[in-house]
Parts: sequence; structure tokens; C-alpha cells
Amino acid sequence: MSRGIILLSGGLDSLVCLGLCKDKYNIDLALTFDYGQKAAKAEIQASKTICDYYKIKHNVIELEWLKNITHTSIVTEDDLPQGIDNPVESAKNVWVPNRNGLFLNIAGAFADGEGYDYILIGANKEEAETFSDNTKEFIDKINAEFEYSTSNHPKVIAPLINSDKNDIVKQALEKNVPLSFVRSCYAGGEKHCGKCESCTRLKNALLANNDKKYIEELF
Repeated sequence: MSRGIILLSGGLDSLVCLGLCKDKYNIDLALTFDYGQKAAKAEIQASKTICDYYKIKHNVIELEWLKNITHTSIVTEDDLPQGIDNPVESAKNVWVPNRNGLFLNIAGAFADGEGYDYILIGANKEEAETFSDNTKEFIDKINAEFEYSTSNHPKVIAPLINSDKNDIVKQALEKNVPLSFVRSCYAGGEKHCGKCESCTRLKNALLANNDKKYIEELF
């Protein structure tokens, strides 16, 4: 039987990706990465809660060295960019060097060593507009790489690649994905800050779907 791994940050995209695809790809392992980001503790806790809910294994990968070469506000003491009025500039201010490329290659090593067939990632259309490592072209290139860098050639799957945040929330609500577990905030507070780019995108999508319940719960 084929099996899948998911990259799980605890955020909207990875949670919904897991909720929609767990059975189809027989996902039984989630990888969460701690690279010194401000929200690391909250993301790890959210991911653990999600894995407990879906009854899958959870592995936290520590990448302390990645923090040392990341010079943007997602890890530094600089203020995080707020809102999405200037998404290109905001993306520059939270960029992590080769993040998705690195994460997928680590997952590829797990897949190659442990016999997994699929690697799931929550890459989506909305973030692809400013983050090049969320694009279909990027996913295609990684899959081409795995034809050479792995022995079992796992397939990277991005089920949300044609969806924006509104679509993702809509699918989550239709399929009863537990959005109360979401941790999408770039900051490290107890609750979502409601101001950073990631929070703004989540809040806007919830508003677009007329969901006041989760807005009150998460923010």
C-alpha cells in the first residue's frame, strides 16, 4: 500500500491539505520544521495537536543553522510586515533561504529511506503570486530532481496549487476540517496577532466565507 508524508506547519494550507488528502494518499507522517522562526513553539504545538487528531506520526526537524543565515523579520527581532497592501515587499521581509526546497529534500530523504510514495505540501495559487517556491513550476522541478536524487522517486503533490485562501477555507468548511487547530500567525503570541500578512490572508478568507466563529476563536 502506498504511503504519504506531509509538510505540516500547523497553518491553514498544510492543515487543510492534510484534512482533504489523508485517506487518498494514506498520510501517516508529518514533518514540522523549527528553524528559529518567531512562531516555532506555537507551530509545533499546533502541528502536534493536528497529528494527534488525525492519528499520524509527528517528527519535528530542528534546523538551527538555517536561522543563522536567515536575515529577515520572520526570525530576527525586526517587526513583521503587516497586512497585504504590498505583498511583494512583505514576501521579501519574511523570506527564508531555500525553505521549501530544503524542506522537500528532507522529506525526500525520509521518503527514500522509509519507502514513502508521496510528499504533500500546501503550496497554493495565492501565495504563488509572491513566493516562487509555491508555484507549479517549482513543484515540477522538485519532482524532476527526485528522479535523480532518490531511488524510489517519491511524487510531490500540491493539492491546493490552483486554490486561493478563500477556496481553501471553503473546502475546509465543507469537509469539516478543524480550523480551530490552525496556527497561521508569523508572530509568537498566544493567539493570532491579526496583523501580519499570514493572519490578514486567513482573516480575509474567513470573512469571505462568512465564518465569524473561527475569527472570534483564533484572533
